[in-house]
Amino acid sequence: MSRQPRQRKARGASVVGRRFEAVVGPVAHGGHCIVRVVSDPSVEPVETRVVFTRHGIPGERVVLELTEGTEGDRFWRGDVVEVLEASPDRVVPPCPFAGPGLCGGCDFQHVDLARQRELKADVVREQLQRLAGVEGEALAGFEVEPVAGDLPEQLAGLRWRTRQRYVRLPDGALAMRRHRSRDVVVIDDCRIAHPEAREPAPGVRTERVGDREFAVASDGFWQVHPGAPRVLTDAVLSFLEPRAGESVLDLYAGVGLFAGFLSEVVGPQGRVVAVEGEPAAARHAAHNCPGVDVHTGSVAEVLDAGVHGSWDLVVLDPPREGARRPVVEQVVARTPRAVAYVACDPAALARDVAIFAEHGYRLERLRAFDLFPMTHHVECVALLTR
Repeated sequence: MSRQPRQRKARGASVVGRRFEAVVGPVAHGGHCIVRVVSDPSVEPVETRVVFTRHGIPGERVVLELTEGTEGDRFWRGDVVEVLEASPDRVVPPCPFAGPGLCGGCDFQHVDLARQRELKADVVREQLQRLAGVEGEALAGFEVEPVAGDLPEQLAGLRWRTRQRYVRLPDGALAMRRHRSRDVVVIDDCRIAHPEAREPAPGVRTERVGDREFAVASDGFWQVHPGAPRVLTDAVLSFLEPRAGESVLDLYAGVGLFAGFLSEVVGPQGRVVAVEGEPAAARHAAHNCPGVDVHTGSVAEVLDAGVHGSWDLVVLDPPREGARRPVVEQVVARTPRAVAYVACDPAALARDVAIFAEHGYRLERLRAFDLFPMTHHVECVALLTR
């Protein structure tokens, strides 16, 4: 099949297929590195173009091939197709389906695992510095931490994904999508999938975290790394330091992972209110967390309609786009002493941290966890205080 990138309005002739020799620049958010190439050496003054390039490592000298773009675009996209001077951090990908033109699921299979975490830390740091102006103690010693699961292979970045979605071909073969394409690559095995990985399906399953059990829709949201629920809960509790009798808002609460543990700590004299927009998840939260007041609906609308007054603590675990201004401003209006923000996208986290800063809340502490090895994704937990 021919590759079919997402359609963008053409601004001149296509540049797809052009090759350049270049040095790979810094890592950028999204699983690629920045490479600058001379777009047309015959033009004076010399014009350079940014190419968001996959399959390289900063500092390498490579040959890259453009995969998307036209002559008038502000930037292009490309793949490293030949390595002229390799980084010492380059490794043979453990998956034979990872590489230019192949499965688009993993961004960093060609990078040593420890270096992958350094690259992710660089991205988080850059986003917070550039978008939120964060400097100093909050980022001192910051690193992306490995997370253990239930299999030895997970410490090598493999077999951690407990739920996986495949393309099922008519002959029964499994396939995955190419990067930014609807085209497929037939595979025999996904190396990051857990041996018992499930595909989303109707029904309900039970997940255990410590001594608590959580009912979860089989096709609903639950962290895919087996070590994630415990490590994220521990981080949130250690950051907030909840005390008996305190009041807590758990926003974007899902099935009540954080609310359940927080309710144990604040006790019967305290109060925990959970807000979740997905009705099935909210129903499970009410079942999983007796004593927690669960509201179903948009977080901004629920806060505006009836969850007023001052609150001691807030947990934010928004979707990829972040909480955004309407929710952040509703949170600060409730004057919590501390906010724990769980983020799966560092750019969205940085934008929201900047809004918190407008209202006198600063990023006090930050941890990040490698819950998605071999990919560019990273999970952060931030502590914001007045």
